[in-house]
Amino acid sequence: MKILRSKSLNKVMQYAKPYRNRFNWVIVWAILLSIFAATRPYVFKKIIDEYLLNIDDKSGFMLFVGIMAFTLIAEVITQFYFTYWANWLGQDIVKDIRDKLFVHITSFKMKYFDKESVGKLVTRTVSDIESIASIFSQGLFMIVSDVLKMLIILVFMFSNNWKISFIVVAIMPVILYATNIFQKKMKVAFNEVRNEVANLNTFVQERLTGMKIVQLFNREKIEAKKFEEINQRHNKAWLKNILYNSIFFPIADIISNITLGLVVYFGALFIIKGDFSTTIGDLISFNMYIPMLYNPLRQIADKFNVMQMGIVAAERVFEILETESQIQDKGTIEATHFNGNISLQNVRFSYVEGEEVLKGINLDVKAGQTIAIVGSTGAGKSTIINLLNRFYEIDSGEITIEGVKIQDYTLSSLRKQIAVVLQDVFLFADTIYNNITLYNPEITQEQVENAAKKIGIHNFIMSLPNGYQYNVKERGVMLSSGQRQLIAFLRAYVSNPSILILDEATSSVDTHAEEMIQSATEKITKDRTSIVIAHRLATIINADTILVMDKGQIVEKGSHNELVQKENGYYRKLYDSQFSVSA
Repeated sequence: MKILRSKSLNKVMQYAKPYRNRFNWVIVWAILLSIFAATRPYVFKKIIDEYLLNIDDKSGFMLFVGIMAFTLIAEVITQFYFTYWANWLGQDIVKDIRDKLFVHITSFKMKYFDKESVGKLVTRTVSDIESIASIFSQGLFMIVSDVLKMLIILVFMFSNNWKISFIVVAIMPVILYATNIFQKKMKVAFNEVRNEVANLNTFVQERLTGMKIVQLFNREKIEAKKFEEINQRHNKAWLKNILYNSIFFPIADIISNITLGLVVYFGALFIIKGDFSTTIGDLISFNMYIPMLYNPLRQIADKFNVMQMGIVAAERVFEILETESQIQDKGTIEATHFNGNISLQNVRFSYVEGEEVLKGINLDVKAGQTIAIVGSTGAGKSTIINLLNRFYEIDSGEITIEGVKIQDYTLSSLRKQIAVVLQDVFLFADTIYNNITLYNPEITQEQVENAAKKIGIHNFIMSLPNGYQYNVKERGVMLSSGQRQLIAFLRAYVSNPSILILDEATSSVDTHAEEMIQSATEKITKDRTSIVIAHRLATIINADTILVMDKGQIVEKGSHNELVQKENGYYRKLYDSQFSVSA
């Protein structure tokens, strides 16, 4: 069938190769389960035809009773192992796929995350992958087991009574036709469901993240209305699934019951007419065979639906896995330490093709210098930092550190030598200590505490419940913006970088926190190249060189004293606007 020839299913099956032995055992359990299930009605027929009317043969009767008991126990045992191993295999396969997907996503360029919604990626990584597990636990192996069971049952039926078997088989195309229509309808309906689930996840994730904005601007009712609309579409998609199930399964039940009635009717006629090839045992065993034959046939539609769900989910997951949006890590040089000589030569870059953000930047930073970059929003200041860390690739030009192109360094070693403190600090829902070390085993508790003491925030941390083991919760909501900034600064400090970058690192802190950071900055920038992006000019007055950017270009360059002397200069205007009040 087309669904079994799906490319996505073949890709999923590639992940089963490491578990080939377990996969084979699941097939073995499926075969045994089918044999034991089909044997039970046959043994029951033998008991009725040969021993129920001849109860004097107690030994033979007890023998078949024992065989019946053995068959039941064997069926239970094989059912357990088949179900357990199929689910075990499915969960291990999706574990491997999920691990690979997460690693793949974390290697994407920042440009990918600029375009894709977080809710969609969460849906792919969690619920879609879980649907892939159902291919094995409720789909593929169950279908194999059911098909085997049906084939063996047909063999038993025709070996017992071909006339009655013909009646059963003659009606099977009807239910197969209904099953085929149901499967096609369900594929379309499930695609709609998965799309709406992704929309729901995206909407909820964004609103929860931006809950402060929602409440500040009294948008609760507006957002609730939007959510209601998306939820309504999700509801309609599921109702379509429910409708198809509600139509198909009663039809399948009616067909099964009609077949059962025909078997009893014609079987009774055969017996009345003296057809010795038809027995009471046949009628009773066929009453057991028909549900065992038709129920799997009916449920195969549902299981194909589960398979279809899993395959559609797999298509979505493999779409991301096959997305080539990684920064090319072809460098061979391990950066163990930088003196800090940085050079940008005619660097051009655009986030959107045709809209340049940097327009031929030329910049040389000497080892140990502190370079400050100022300019209006959108001038391209933070873009330089993004390119230096290779979050994005330049359109043209060249960036070197120690005279070596940054592309020639291995990506991990390059980023390890550069520490960045951003304006918008992100803290994980974890302890302060883990947020500082990020689980780096090379950083000890003693190093963290000594660094905190130098910066002057050790006492603040120790004042919190459990000190360094204090859980800051999601995004660090248990701390003020200034405190989060200090934790981020300490995180950069303990990593002992060769190059330090402060990207608006003091714009959201109070005066006291800013003083602590300024004090710490003097310590950490000593003999270390530093790049400081700032709005507050007071924080960069002592920088060796100040670059003034405007519309993607460096328009002024010099020390603070040199730049303030320029009449009508860009920097002079910024300085006068910030210090006119105090002046």
